[in-house]
Amino acid sequence: MLVVDRVSRSFGSVAAVRDVSFRVEPGSVFGLLGPNGAGKTTTMRMILGIYVPDGGSIRWKDRAIDLRVRRAFGYLPEERGLYGKMSVRDQIAYLGRLHGLEPEVARDRAAQWMDVLGIAAYAKRACSELSKGNQQKVQLASAVLHEPELLVLDEPFSGLDPENAQVVLDCIRRLAQGGTALILSSHQMFQIEDACTAFCIVGDGLVRAGGTLAELRATFPTRIVRVVPDSAPIRAAFLAFGAGEPRAAAPGGLAYELPATTDFAALLRAAVAAGPVESFERHEPTLGQIYARALGGAA
Repeated sequence: MLVVDRVSRSFGSVAAVRDVSFRVEPGSVFGLLGPNGAGKTTTMRMILGIYVPDGGSIRWKDRAIDLRVRRAFGYLPEERGLYGKMSVRDQIAYLGRLHGLEPEVARDRAAQWMDVLGIAAYAKRACSELSKGNQQKVQLASAVLHEPELLVLDEPFSGLDPENAQVVLDCIRRLAQGGTALILSSHQMFQIEDACTAFCIVGDGLVRAGGTLAELRATFPTRIVRVVPDSAPIRAAFLAFGAGEPRAAAPGGLAYELPATTDFAALLRAAVAAGPVESFERHEPTLGQIYARALGGAA
């Protein structure tokens, strides 16, 4: 287990991280979310031992992060860090050897991960000749070659089209199923909503919200219900349950915002009693909506 406990880090007069705590279990995918400048990358670099916290502590398996512990980690930085003239296969194997793999093992694993990530056809190509998306996959293969116990991914979907983003998501799930603990930062909410086990939303170096998606949704104050058709009796039924003013939704229907504590089963019965109901849909808040509210934006 990774335990980040009330860590802080400043650079001169700028407090990049002020009070951040969370835990990451083996076999889980943890989403570290926040706007640019929120402290995500600084937190990741403290986990990796690149920065030393000014306050608080970070422990892996109840041990402080030292060089020996750090060797069990993998890291995919947001910035590109490849040797442009080196071939894809040699690049991945070389970085694996830096993690202590024997040359033959590094080459075999490089071949395996190139197949998994769909870049085997570029094995002999220079890294500089690849697209940004394929360079990202080379970096990912390099980060996982030594089979890390903890993998930190900073914007892993950068430069990827939807098809290749799905390849990376499948890789993330595969690693988690194998017991790897993963931390990832991304602005692509729709891509990670279902992939992550839990989330931490940070802003101005502080934790603004955290928990599983179900736990985060439980704190969201409202729900949207879409109903078809629109009729005066159905409107009256919704208004009796404290619904706000309706807005146009599906053809012939309306969308209502209601308190999260609403008895939605009773509301459905009231709507059906008020007139024929063709559809009744309750919509849970998306991760993007939760994120916006946690950071002070509109729901």
